[in-house]
Amino acid sequence: MYATRVTGRFILCVLLGGTIVMRAESPSYLVFVSNERSGDVTVIDGTTDGVVASFAVGKRPRGIHATPDGQRVFVTLSGSPRMAPGVEENRAPADKTADGLGVIDAAARKLTDRWHVGSDPEQFAISKDGRFAFIANEDDASASIVDLGSGQPRGKIKVSNEPEGVGVNPANGEVYVTCEDKGEVFAIDPDQQRVIAKIDTGGRPRSVAFLPDGSRAYVACENGGYVSVIDAKSHKLLSKIQLPMGSLPMGTAISNDGKELYVSIGRGNAVAIINTDNNGVATTIPVGNRAWGIALDPSGSKLYTANGASNDVSVVDLKSRKELRRIKVGDGPWGVAIVNAAK
Repeated sequence: MYATRVTGRFILCVLLGGTIVMRAESPSYLVFVSNERSGDVTVIDGTTDGVVASFAVGKRPRGIHATPDGQRVFVTLSGSPRMAPGVEENRAPADKTADGLGVIDAAARKLTDRWHVGSDPEQFAISKDGRFAFIANEDDASASIVDLGSGQPRGKIKVSNEPEGVGVNPANGEVYVTCEDKGEVFAIDPDQQRVIAKIDTGGRPRSVAFLPDGSRAYVACENGGYVSVIDAKSHKLLSKIQLPMGSLPMGTAISNDGKELYVSIGRGNAVAIINTDNNGVATTIPVGNRAWGIALDPSGSKLYTANGASNDVSVVDLKSRKELRRIKVGDGPWGVAIVNAAK
């Protein structure tokens, strides 16, 4: 492992006045990890897979994404207490002043602002042009639209109870919001700010990912132990991909070429790889405990998983289908966002 770390980072040698100066190359990308219980974000150098920063952001940071230009990272914050499904809200009062969207300067690696964007924001997605965020308000049965230039709200669409996962179709910009309570996915036209379809998936849907051409959506359904396949043009459920016994699917990510779907399976402590040509499970790769949020590096060769119960991040080599290492982060890692430092 140590040899891999040394050879994985290029060293630039500069001759100054007869003295050789060794200077490490800048990271090609950075990995930002939201830590729900410790209320901070860990930053990992993608070249060495070493931690380079950690900073406080607020209560319960969960959903985390970078803008397309890589200049800013956004993270949702919530003052609602962590509770298991079915627990009454009045047993633990929420601190609504803590709800918001944290704004992070990616280069400076620090929180620069916090915007109020709705009640109990959890997951979200950013439009392809980087202008808007679509945010699931978990305790408000709604999705908010936020202008990322000004931080101002631009609309709110009602969905059903416990909205969680959010995805933007790369082909037409339509937004999918998964709602856990009734097992539904809502398709939203963001320009008209209205629901255009509702798809019943069952199984407590947690996240959604689209193929690069926008033709299909894949929804991780935790309680059902399966992934729902949706025709994203007709908004119809096509099939369900059953995962191995003990799987509790959570996060989803699609390979750059669209040929593979990666699914974290929660307390199954692994990542499942699905072949999108035949929708069959190709293999599973063991990772840390309770893998949740996942993200691909810019090249699509490595996958990072936030392991909420073991307080670390797994680095998975997708060619060899092996976990390379685990990186200790904060308490309760939840989400992962990748910033291409070359931009």
